[in-house]
Amino acid sequence: MAETDEAAAVAVTGVPGARGADGLPRHGVDRALFRAIAGARGGPEAVRLLRAGQLSKRALLLLALRRRAPQDEGFREAYARLCELQRGDRARWEEVLLRPELDAWAADCLRGLAAGEAVSLGLLGEFTAEGAGEAVELECDGLRWRPSVEHAGLRLVDYGRPPAGPLSAAELALWCEQLEEAWRILVRRHPWHARSVAACVGVIVPLRPAPGGEAVSAAARRAYGAVAASLPAEPVLLALALVHEFLHVQLGALLDLVPLHRPNGAAVYHAPWRPDLRPVGALLQGTYAHLGVADFWAAEAAAGVSEPARAAREFALWRGHTSAAGRTLLESGELTAQGREFTEELVRAAGALDDSAPNR
Repeated sequence: MAETDEAAAVAVTGVPGARGADGLPRHGVDRALFRAIAGARGGPEAVRLLRAGQLSKRALLLLALRRRAPQDEGFREAYARLCELQRGDRARWEEVLLRPELDAWAADCLRGLAAGEAVSLGLLGEFTAEGAGEAVELECDGLRWRPSVEHAGLRLVDYGRPPAGPLSAAELALWCEQLEEAWRILVRRHPWHARSVAACVGVIVPLRPAPGGEAVSAAARRAYGAVAASLPAEPVLLALALVHEFLHVQLGALLDLVPLHRPNGAAVYHAPWRPDLRPVGALLQGTYAHLGVADFWAAEAAAGVSEPARAAREFALWRGHTSAAGRTLLESGELTAQGREFTEELVRAAGALDDSAPNR
């Protein structure tokens, strides 16, 4: 990512529409949008950009598999179907390529082939089939979201806790009820985040809670578009989990386009919200996601409808943690130039949060 000569207008991995030395097009990130993403204000425009990057990455992964294993009949048939979809039903082609677990599966297959291991390339056919989840139609004040609760089927991504499925009819009904209420909270009190979540998150993966019964949530770097969670005690915490994990997903997709830090080395750093030390990549992920947490509680405090004292307390805690972790990142010496710009904007955004002003 380099600065152009035109009034520092663009932060890029390649100016939008430009081509690299190999003749291939490059995805680019406009500087204003880059800074908006850093401040957790990228919105649907950022989702569109990052989604395009994910489609390119996954298409290239599948092409690499096609070249490495041309004799696998099951893979060839599924790949041919995908090519037909790309020509005749672009929306369906994108839907298949953006199935969250396809990325991890394709990358694992490539590693396995390179190591001479047996891999299940025929699984591509399962990705081209309809999803195994339950679609939930959500609408509030004209804003729609249609996530799929994926409680059965392929499990190729580790979210840190065992999946909760398959769900019973009663359990699924409870998920639908809680998602509906969480969506209402997001739309009416966090509209900016609601629009981003609706544009990006298409899959909810139910998890089992922690051994002590505490609610958990997670996102995986190679599962773009998915949020995994157990059901918390109240819908406002599910709304918070959606914002928190969406930002993890968004940052992972940005990192596929723009290097923000050096590869993780031996150095580890204090994260105010954890007892263990974290490498630079994990600290950046946590800091960014907790900017969303601070932002969420600022809006809750301003709205005055979700235990205002708790909201104000949580806001002060997470803004402080986010700012402190951001300073640690800036002092680490491990950020790229783009990573410094990103983190400086993140810290600025945290400091600008106001728990007395309604969220946009």
